[in-house]
Amino acid sequence: MKKMMIVLVGLAAMILAAPAMAHFQMVYTPESALEKAKPIDLKLVFTHPFEAGHTMDMGKPKQFFVVRKGRKKDLLDTLKPIQWTSLTNSGAAYETTYQLRGMGDNVFCLVPSPYYEAEEDIYIQQITKMVVNTAGFPTDWDAEVGLPAEIVPLDKPYGLWTGNVFRGIVKSDGKPVPNAEIEVEYMNHRPLPSHNAFAEKAEVEAPQDAFVTLTIKANAGGEFAFGIPKSGWWGFCALGVGPADAHKGKELSQDAVIWVQAKDMK
Repeated sequence: MKKMMIVLVGLAAMILAAPAMAHFQMVYTPESALEKAKPIDLKLVFTHPFEAGHTMDMGKPKQFFVVRKGRKKDLLDTLKPIQWTSLTNSGAAYETTYQLRGMGDNVFCLVPSPYYEAEEDIYIQQITKMVVNTAGFPTDWDAEVGLPAEIVPLDKPYGLWTGNVFRGIVKSDGKPVPNAEIEVEYMNHRPLPSHNAFAEKAEVEAPQDAFVTLTIKANAGGEFAFGIPKSGWWGFCALGVGPADAHKGKELSQDAVIWVQAKDMK
């Protein structure tokens, strides 16, 4: 019995010592700034991007659409179910192909079904935006889409050099959220779209767990700023800022997510 208690205590210590990786809803395509319009592949995955950790099973999304020049186009019926493989498991995800047209911004917006996180006994719904531009002509990147939980960018999400600062405003039903808590993660394992998987090799090594999921705060006006230290995709997730706080009788964290891509100067 004494040996069993020692083992249980050891296991509990290991669990408590494990890094707290953040959930991030991804809407991924390889490039956000294109020279001309063409078909692009999009992957919708709910996972832990820095560690390429556990991939959660997505339910059927409630909404998926694109906004271009102020017009909204429903893409929900184009989604096809896939299995996305992380370094630890495979989970249910979705994909589609979208034909870009002309010049300008394409703001892809996802309202997923709430996900039940059993370890915390809560639901999580991460309402996500990702912008793809063609030909450098800006149109919709800074427009408020009208999502219940939304990060409105103050800098082009696709026009960032490494070292630039990305700024945004966290909003709930169109109103700024004072002092919102925002988690930031780097997509540290390169997605392999043709394999529906993450690459095993990491781009960087975190010196300590605090560097896996970075945490910043918005100011009293809901605005935040983040200096981007490395090229690639970065996710920003404002926690629990949406107006809905319950689902199926349990707590709901309705989060706002936006993805931005930075490039090295060469």
